[in-house]
Amino acid sequence: MRALLPHPADQVDDRFLLQSYSSEQRLFVRFNFVSSIDGSAQVNGLSKGLGSPADGRIFALLRRLASVILVGAGTVRAEGYEGQLLADEDISWRVEQGMAPQPVLALISRGLNLEPNDPVFVQSPVPVLLFTSVRVTSEQRQAFGPNTTLVQVSETEGGCDPQEIIAYLQAQGHGFIHAEGGPHIFGQFAAAGVVDSACISYSPAVVAGDGMRIAAHGPQTFQSFDLHALFEEDSMLFCDYRLKKSAGSPQG
Repeated sequence: MRALLPHPADQVDDRFLLQSYSSEQRLFVRFNFVSSIDGSAQVNGLSKGLGSPADGRIFALLRRLASVILVGAGTVRAEGYEGQLLADEDISWRVEQGMAPQPVLALISRGLNLEPNDPVFVQSPVPVLLFTSVRVTSEQRQAFGPNTTLVQVSETEGGCDPQEIIAYLQAQGHGFIHAEGGPHIFGQFAAAGVVDSACISYSPAVVAGDGMRIAAHGPQTFQSFDLHALFEEDSMLFCDYRLKKSAGSPQG
């Protein structure tokens, strides 16, 4: 893999990539997506058809940096999130850095359309946070067990309130939020103006059809981002866009 911006290099190692993708902001919300040239997030309903080994490498390194992995229920059902989400080498790196061995897993399900015996809960080696906008009963909390915490938040624009989700995670000490979709969640968070980084892997492919865009929910919004870093391998581009900060704006 080679670096194109901000400092060109013919070959980059994991340390170089981790430094490029890191952030000193106390609160940092990143979304990571793979996209076709024409903006599709999926091939036959799944994102993996657009991926590559290099994309998998970036994906794993981004998870290394995270305090919490945030993902919507639809993506969990489509992609599968059961079991350990980090490789042993990623866990070892985090421990060496003084971090928790693995990020906390946080799920968003507006209608609480997940079951306590779903593999994502039963097989998770880390605590799971489950955000929903429906009223949570004590019976439901008990059914999900001690490893899963149900968090009721307000509903906005047909989904769970992104501001309340972020505020809860920050109050729990999770400052580096790594979100992996899906497109509805990305659209909701973008509309709320709370996305600090968009890491987009552009696959050299055209999908056409009526596939889902990477941001596909909520009112139209327009926010400017700067290209913080750009890498390339096998004609696939890996972009880290950072929200353009106005003069004197806070850094989290």
